[in-house]
Amino acid sequence: MSYITQSNGPSVGSIAAVVAIHAGVGALLVFGLTVSGAMPDIITRLPAKDIRDVPPPPPPPPPPENTADPKESTVPPVFTPVPKLDLKPTPPIIDTTDLIPPPIPSPQPGRGDIVLPKPAPPAPTPSFEPVPARPKNDPGRWLSNNDYRSSWARRELTGVARFRLEIAANGRVSNCTVIGSTGHSELDSATCSLVSKRARFEPARGGNGEPVAGSYTGSVLWQLPE
Repeated sequence: MSYITQSNGPSVGSIAAVVAIHAGVGALLVFGLTVSGAMPDIITRLPAKDIRDVPPPPPPPPPPENTADPKESTVPPVFTPVPKLDLKPTPPIIDTTDLIPPPIPSPQPGRGDIVLPKPAPPAPTPSFEPVPARPKNDPGRWLSNNDYRSSWARRELTGVARFRLEIAANGRVSNCTVIGSTGHSELDSATCSLVSKRARFEPARGGNGEPVAGSYTGSVLWQLPE
């Protein structure tokens, strides 16, 4: 009677073959990594460099805590002055006048133009230069030593009398006024009385040459007769 032995597990030969294949592959890998001829040319020409990681900078130290009492601080507080602002507005300077300006003339009906008043005509130029009144006789003979009274001589009345005469258009003296007294009423009164009687004048002339009223100013020296 014959028997056939059957087994479901791997045979010893197949296991040995697998081990041999794995050993060959491992040897090939080791051999290829250690031999320079099996590495790329670019890798063999680059120099090896050890790159180290740079550590980050340390954090800054925390600020010291202020444990001192603020009342004991030697630094004085800063004084900030409050600016003074002058907010009073300055009134504008406006020139004023008490004169009332004339009213602006209204435009004519139906027209927008303003009708201004015509300027006054210029004053006529005189054709004759005015002249003052002039004496016709010698003023030095209006008074003489004979007019000095003996009573005045005994009292030694002297002085200068200044007078102004009003001359009418006919050349006669119409009024006499003492404008500078001698200090003696007798001498002042005699001055106007005698000069008004003896003085003769050419009347003053106006711009057209016509006779007009005028005036004349003079003086008389009263002194003791020799």
